[in-house]
Amino acid sequence: MNYGQKIRELREERDLKLYNIAKVIDIDSDAYGLYEREYTTIPLKHLNTICDFFNVSLDYIFNFTNLRQYNNMKNLSISLSGTRLREFRKENRLTQDKLANILNINRSLLSKYESGKNLISTPFLYDICKKYNISADYLLGKIDNPKYLKTSK
Repeated sequence: MNYGQKIRELREERDLKLYNIAKVIDIDSDAYGLYEREYTTIPLKHLNTICDFFNVSLDYIFNFTNLRQYNNMKNLSISLSGTRLREFRKENRLTQDKLANILNINRSLLSKYESGKNLISTPFLYDICKKYNISADYLLGKIDNPKYLKTSK
């Protein structure tokens, strides 16, 4: 995913140490170091907190755009992300079974994402956004206008 390099660059730009960011997300600095090296997948709630701390978009962290932040960004909304995921799936004429198969998750987990019972996982969010060229910030309710990402980097 390459988010590790981005969060490391942001931390170093501000001359912060691993323990500074670990404290922000309330984890051990060794655990945070695993996130930067991408030895462990960073949970979306931690990644979102890091984005908020550095005032950058998830799309920037995922390397979907060079734009660091969108105008009028809001807080992540689990319920709105579920609604937007369901709308996105229906607009693309995909059943829950079909989308779950495409993204290699089980249908019941997708149903929990769509109902807002579970926060979307980082790998799922990255995969759906990358595959379908849609903004992670939009799907999570952080911006209101759907942003379709450029396919070239």
